[in-house]
Amino acid sequence: MLEHVKAPDQTGLAAPKGEAALSVEAVSHAFGARRVLHDVGLRVEQGRFCALLGLNGAGKTTLFSLITRLYNNRSGRIAVLGYDVRQQPAEALRRLGVVFQSRTLDLELSINQNLAYHAALHGMPARLGRERASAELQRAGLADRANEKVRNLSGGQMRRVEIARALLHRPRLLLLDEPTVGLDIAARADILARVRRLVADERLGVLWATHLIDEVDEDGDVVILHQGRVLQAGPVRAVLAATGTATLTDAFAALTGIAEKEAAHAGNGG
Repeated sequence: MLEHVKAPDQTGLAAPKGEAALSVEAVSHAFGARRVLHDVGLRVEQGRFCALLGLNGAGKTTLFSLITRLYNNRSGRIAVLGYDVRQQPAEALRRLGVVFQSRTLDLELSINQNLAYHAALHGMPARLGRERASAELQRAGLADRANEKVRNLSGGQMRRVEIARALLHRPRLLLLDEPTVGLDIAARADILARVRRLVADERLGVLWATHLIDEVDEDGDVVILHQGRVLQAGPVRAVLAATGTATLTDAFAALTGIAEKEAAHAGNGG
């Protein structure tokens, strides 16, 4: 299990009071003639875990690519802590940490080398990068393996390193795109618990993209994205009330028109 070690204080990236960690307003996107996002709007509050729930192909990764500026949003507005990603990209991205669905660590480098490279990309002095890497690896329970090659780690351990790397520059918003894909049940639970602890302890805003209903906390927030459209968004209990359903599986089935059996199968990791 992950060790619970308090991270160093935030420096220079204080979250403006009242600003959402992430605000997406009327964002659409197309690849040629194929429109994949349709006037998407959502809000992730500071100190909240928000699940972006949708089947594969719903548009989750495209939305993440727009938020992180891999794609340019030509419509609507995306803001991180009030900073528009198109008008103020440097300020917005300084406050954003990302764990992509595909593994992005260099397998032939050590954990420390991977983190040092990322710290340098963010312009951190070498000493500060080492200090933050040490703190994050201790919190991730991997301090004793810092000099090992990433290739020697399990899938769950690699994810923990990627989360540690995403936190080095002290972001206030953390995006995770299908972070538990390919992990076993224990590793999935471990990663979820770690991220929820970050939300509780440090008031991070988290947007967690998933197609697995059982990763959505009944006390958290959810955005249901289907075929590029937001069908419902808000606290899970409010979504259940709005759809007149007892479970999120039932709500998802009712909103999307997908058979409850198929929705339940997805919720169990099938």
